[in-house]
Amino acid sequence: MKPQCPGNPLENYSSRREFLYVGLLGSVGLALPQFFGARAGAAMKQFPKHVPVAESVIHIFLPGGVAHQESFDPKPFAPAEYRGPFGAIDTKIPGIQFGEFMKETSKIADKITVIRSMSHGEAAHERGTHNMFTGYRPSPALSFPSMGSVVSHELGARNDLPPYVCVPNVPNEFANSGYLSSAYGPFALGADPAQQNFKVRDLNLAQGVDEKRFERRRSLLKTVDDHFRTLEKSDALDSMDAFYQHAYKLISSQKAREAFDLSKEDDKIKEEYGKTQAGQRMLLARRLVEGGVRFVSLTAGGWDHHDNIKAGIQGNMPSTDRAIATLIRDLDRRGMLENTLVMVSTEFGRTPKINPTGGRDHWPRVFSTMLAGGGMKAGYVHGSSDSLGGEPEEDKVGIEDLAKTIYHQIGINAESEMMSPGDRPMEIVDGGEVIDAILAKKA
Repeated sequence: MKPQCPGNPLENYSSRREFLYVGLLGSVGLALPQFFGARAGAAMKQFPKHVPVAESVIHIFLPGGVAHQESFDPKPFAPAEYRGPFGAIDTKIPGIQFGEFMKETSKIADKITVIRSMSHGEAAHERGTHNMFTGYRPSPALSFPSMGSVVSHELGARNDLPPYVCVPNVPNEFANSGYLSSAYGPFALGADPAQQNFKVRDLNLAQGVDEKRFERRRSLLKTVDDHFRTLEKSDALDSMDAFYQHAYKLISSQKAREAFDLSKEDDKIKEEYGKTQAGQRMLLARRLVEGGVRFVSLTAGGWDHHDNIKAGIQGNMPSTDRAIATLIRDLDRRGMLENTLVMVSTEFGRTPKINPTGGRDHWPRVFSTMLAGGGMKAGYVHGSSDSLGGEPEEDKVGIEDLAKTIYHQIGINAESEMMSPGDRPMEIVDGGEVIDAILAKKA
């Protein structure tokens, strides 16, 4: 089912487009001006920022709730009904093991940080997802913005590319802009990069419209804008001009368009990532941050394994494991890992004990998150769960701590405020602390 995207301006447009285009640009099929034009009415207040360590974030979300016991926190010495159907394998971190289907990630464990003591207490899918995308617990009174939208609001666009992109589509309602203007919502691709002949909507001119014709239509739109500006004696269109220019730059800039073009990648690197949904989504994410996108959010697999977790892990983990490990290697060899923060998160963990149908149920008391690059320690495990994987044993980490750490690394002061409806100031993150223990020490 197509995700509902109430905060995504690319999913909800008609009247503004029809009004401004006045039938002149319809055949171009240009939805991007909505994305940039909506910023005209959005608050642009600046807040104090930290010195950034990371230039971009790639958020890999594993929907459904991946079992920590079968991934980053196996319990090989627990009784069989807790240990589960699989064994554990050694990693590049001495004394640390991962689940046996994480063969590739175990080989690059010396480049990552794993948090084994995440906890938030929300056992429902929607509430767990909300926590991990926003850094806030759900509230009936307010819709909180996603981390990607906050990054878009605080840092803006770079290299004529949208600051926040979802691959392939907006995965859930909590990945949107919340109480912020929809201008800060994600740009969604509208197609999966794993598909053959993958193309991103809105980045190509419509059939029969060449560059010269596109420029003529651009001039015609300016004429229409000038006409309405004269009639209305308003500066509204003046303020929108800059944002239309951003849209035109994305359409007309070969470099910007190429960031989305997987055909530019050698087939060898596509094979290395794996020609799977997980592999091609992560490869595109690398291209996007390389081009200048600040925050990329993508999903991989489905992990709600209430029944037959053995088959579920065997079906999902190999391609996801391969893609994650390749992404880390690829960023590293390109000299990008230091400035790109990769986060692998999920809704919650799974119950310590295997249930009667051979699965594990929802368990938010403790689970694992992986981080790499962007100033994180390499080859480090933070915190621990108890011997059965049921509770945090050391260094419990909350969602506020994780969010505040992500913002800190990309140069955003999470204690600064944004304006919610009714002009009520809201802290970017309410509470929590930067997790200093997982940060690499500067020389």
